[in-house]
Amino acid sequence: MAVIDCDSHVMEPADLWHEYLEPEFRDRAIRIEKKDGVETLVIGEQPMLSGVLAGLGGAHVERRKLFGQGLSYADGCEPASYEPNARVKLLDDWQVDRGVLFPTIGILPFPLDDLALNSAYCRAYNRWQREFFESARDRVIPIAVINWHHLDDAVAELKRCLDAGFKGVFVPPELVSGVRPGQDHFDPIWQLVDEANLPGCLHVIVRFQDGPLSQWQAGPTFTFTMGATSQLIPAMASLVLDGLFERFPALKVASVEAGCGYAGYLMDRLDGKHRFFGEFSPNPLPMKPSDYVKRNCYFVAEPEERTIGAMLELVGEDKIVWGSDYPHIDSTLEAPNLIRESVSGLTPERQAAVLGDNAIKLFNL
Repeated sequence: MAVIDCDSHVMEPADLWHEYLEPEFRDRAIRIEKKDGVETLVIGEQPMLSGVLAGLGGAHVERRKLFGQGLSYADGCEPASYEPNARVKLLDDWQVDRGVLFPTIGILPFPLDDLALNSAYCRAYNRWQREFFESARDRVIPIAVINWHHLDDAVAELKRCLDAGFKGVFVPPELVSGVRPGQDHFDPIWQLVDEANLPGCLHVIVRFQDGPLSQWQAGPTFTFTMGATSQLIPAMASLVLDGLFERFPALKVASVEAGCGYAGYLMDRLDGKHRFFGEFSPNPLPMKPSDYVKRNCYFVAEPEERTIGAMLELVGEDKIVWGSDYPHIDSTLEAPNLIRESVSGLTPERQAAVLGDNAIKLFNL
């Protein structure tokens, strides 16, 4: 039985962008600066995060220590989070065949006032990720990071990554320069992944500016609970309603790090309101919104979700996969054991589908 982790991360080495950026951009590399014992992450010459960099990772560290002072970024990084051979050993220990790799620093904001630098950051990350992939080979599944704010650069970089063996593209679940990711402006990107039979992966991002949840802050439990679905529910709904899957009937999109349980709710809400208001769309959909979700959308279950069986019924037996979120602060090293336990009551066929078979289809392995 194949077992594939569809949501894991790397912790980028602190010198990645200094080493892999083109020379003309190296003086503005993403870096960690240390002053008076306090580390600050600098992106686009702007301080982004200070004093708590260990908390970008830290699955192996007691959480109270991560939220306190004194630990460094390196303290939050196990070797398996940045070194290919160590990652392979971790997968062996977990009895997991492959792991999909998303960035960590790469889900933080890149500069918008210098799009050339933004694109260069993406290229540098992908160069490093390609080397990681080539070292670990068939044990990891690399996902390309592109600058969605510069369409030409994004298309060129995605082409390079797909040619190099990358298995999907990271999609920010937010407006990009005022444009929703499902609008036809971005069709050149979607065309590439569609032709490659690979997915666009909408993965939770980290944004520090005020957002719709800012007035409701009730501590880290609230933030880590609500941050994911508050991004993925509107993003997935907009892809459907903007007609992306009507324009690309075979396109695959994955919702990552928000669980699978919201999928049934989303389909019911969309269908219920589409019944009254669907005709007002500039381009009315010929099918119910839920039909597109069931045909085109995959959902990454959390290791301890109780609704996996229900979502297999509602969304489709081929549309649910799982992810560990390793090595982030809200993940656990027991994730593979927990997902096996969570699906243990399903039929053997459904267990195999969730643990790995659906991922083989999703990532065209």
